[in-house]
Amino acid sequence: MPDFHYEDKVRGLVCGIDEAGRGPLAGPVVAAAVLLRREAMPDRLHEILNDSKKMSAKARDEAFALLPICASIGVGEASPQEIDQVNILQATFLAMSRAFDALTKALGQPIDWALIDGNRPPKLPCQIRCLVGGDGLSFSIAAASVVAKVTRDRIMQDLARQFPLYGWERNAAYPTADHRAAILAHGLTPHHRRSFKPCKLAE
Repeated sequence: MPDFHYEDKVRGLVCGIDEAGRGPLAGPVVAAAVLLRREAMPDRLHEILNDSKKMSAKARDEAFALLPICASIGVGEASPQEIDQVNILQATFLAMSRAFDALTKALGQPIDWALIDGNRPPKLPCQIRCLVGGDGLSFSIAAASVVAKVTRDRIMQDLARQFPLYGWERNAAYPTADHRAAILAHGLTPHHRRSFKPCKLAE
């Protein structure tokens, strides 16, 4: 379970950054930057906050609703078109940078440290520490993983109502068998990532 061990190893304002949506065939990649005020964290959030992939959808939604009580939050996206133009890694860095900028703007003061999930850092105007599996180690990164995941899932649910043939409300545009079959049957939407192989094959 995550804790504040890594936050305590540095000085100053510390945020966690994580992303959701690197693997799907459609929709944006979404990143979140979260600065927690630990003294304001509800006990319930301490109990349930974890790597978003290890949480149920119900627990993620609950944590997402609790986080504004005790956190400043920035969210950033990179569009499918940007993903196709610069590749998914660089688009992820772009989304992370936008999330960091949004958090800094909301705070109205500079952030000293960013804890990043993974082993590849984006370029940010602060000190950075990368943590592989960080969403299971750091509360700040876990919070960012929840915000990014819930935000992106809700984006895909909204898009699913506009494009109901692809099952995005169930598969979040990941390359499931039903999604790949729908692409072959119905073609691509403006939200598909045309540089991804299953989408290339459908053109």
